[in-house]
Amino acid sequence: MANLQQLKQQFIALFGGAEDTIRVFHAPGRVNLIGEHTDYNGGYVFPAALTFGTTLLLRPRTDDQLAFASTNFELRGEVSLSSIVYDKKDDWMNYPKGIVNELQQRGVKWDSGFDLLYHGEIPNGAGLSSSASIEVVTAFALLSVAGQPIDTVENAKLAQRSENEFNGVKCGIMDQFAVANGRKDHAILLMCDTIEYDLIPFQSGAYKLVIGNTNKRRGLADSKYNERRGECEQAVADLKQAHPSLTLLGQLNVEQFEASAHLIPNETVRRRARHVVEEIDRVLRSIEVLKANDLVAFGQLMNGSHDSLRDLYEVTGAELDAMVEAARSVEGVLGSRMTGAGFGGCTVSLVHEDAIERFKEEVGRKYNEATGLAADFYVCSIGNGVEELV
Repeated sequence: MANLQQLKQQFIALFGGAEDTIRVFHAPGRVNLIGEHTDYNGGYVFPAALTFGTTLLLRPRTDDQLAFASTNFELRGEVSLSSIVYDKKDDWMNYPKGIVNELQQRGVKWDSGFDLLYHGEIPNGAGLSSSASIEVVTAFALLSVAGQPIDTVENAKLAQRSENEFNGVKCGIMDQFAVANGRKDHAILLMCDTIEYDLIPFQSGAYKLVIGNTNKRRGLADSKYNERRGECEQAVADLKQAHPSLTLLGQLNVEQFEASAHLIPNETVRRRARHVVEEIDRVLRSIEVLKANDLVAFGQLMNGSHDSLRDLYEVTGAELDAMVEAARSVEGVLGSRMTGAGFGGCTVSLVHEDAIERFKEEVGRKYNEATGLAADFYVCSIGNGVEELV
């Protein structure tokens, strides 16, 4: 977590005034522990909020201006509450602007504008939801200062709509939902279609989550994402012969899929569908093994998830595969897999605390030898969703 005293001093250096009028809010980043490319197929995902994320310092002004600043970007700007529009040159500021726009459409009003200072600890572009973190913390803070009741599920939906419509990014609900609704030492079993969810205790004891950033730009992710969605839709169309009411692959269990897989003539499409159905099954088995506190079995399910994403769904790529292979060779690692859309981004591994330094050294070295790239590692605990900090 950020040094709040230091941040308050930076805020005063930027905006002046006294410390006692500053309010401080925090929203985490998130990692998906298992359940990849299941969300748009009507299946479960299993994300968790992290202890690091985005801290927002906020104070009312005497005019109607919103003054945005960040410790991460040089770009700063001011905009009137009465003229909130998307502007490409505003870059990162479009995320909080989108939230203001969404709240205004819902009739939320403020007596004045605000000075806002953002401090992000989430590596940019790593696939740990920096944009969702900014959106959710902004919505929570602005509703708080307006004296409005806050429903964190609605907060997540509002943030998703802002990213979809104001920023034009067609993301699902998982990122914003995990950021808004996370709880310390719990992961979230979330059905993305219906927003039904359950908080599942994640007591990892002597084991820590280590996120490895490949530092490989995810250049292929968007085009391949659309391709995979199309392949899944084709699988549904083929399977309707046996299941006329089928609309999403997530509506089939493994047994039903096995009985009708032969109806998918294209072998590639069949493999894509198999990954989805089996991955949803892995998520549900994960819940059972975690309830039994069987971390070894959970690690094996993580491994199975990555292998399926590599072999059946084909979204990993050389860098993610190299990092996962190196991670699994380290003693004290129970499981390792890619997390996120794929083709770069991050891995998540379950590592014994005594092995963490060795893990960083060995995986970093082997990954560099295999790819020529330098990896970054973040040792994580599971933290709370969005909140005001005292």
